[in-house]
Amino acid sequence: MERHLQAPISKEELKTLKSGDYVYITGTIYTARDAAHKRMYETLQNQENLPIDIQDQIIYYMGPSPAREGRPIGSAGPTTASRMDKYTPQLLDLGMGAMIGKGKRTQDVIDAVIRNGAVYFAAVGGAGALLSKCITKSEVVAYDDLGTEAIRKLQVENFPVIVVIDSEGNNLYESAIKEYCTYKNE
Repeated sequence: MERHLQAPISKEELKTLKSGDYVYITGTIYTARDAAHKRMYETLQNQENLPIDIQDQIIYYMGPSPAREGRPIGSAGPTTASRMDKYTPQLLDLGMGAMIGKGKRTQDVIDAVIRNGAVYFAAVGGAGALLSKCITKSEVVAYDDLGTEAIRKLQVENFPVIVVIDSEGNNLYESAIKEYCTYKNE
């Protein structure tokens, strides 16, 4: 199924998405990679407030290349999501709605996705230059000292993603393999 959604996306709307759905996101999303996740984790450990309100927000695991003249951002492809897995359950428990990355997630993350009615989206790796064309504005909002790993607020228009893990825990990476093996053996 193909869906067009406005970000941030409510938990109720996230629950309507199914593994394998194609989604085009328009609105506000945030970026954060390894260093930003580590710093957010340390902030929470010190019982301080996060630099952004993550309630119902989408975090895109991405660190952009420098912007070319006249563009808001450079190449903006997804980072391997598993590098954020040790931090993700806590952020989901605090209200984060969804993540965009590439690759598999741990069982702890999948359990947190189910527990919180969240979603894990994948963006196409290697397509950073094309994905950047869907980003109309980019602004560093926290951890500027981290350079490309700073937290950015992005405005996106029809940003293409695929639901990999839906709010019920259905996992496209697993179901696609099973479907392929069934088809191959027929």
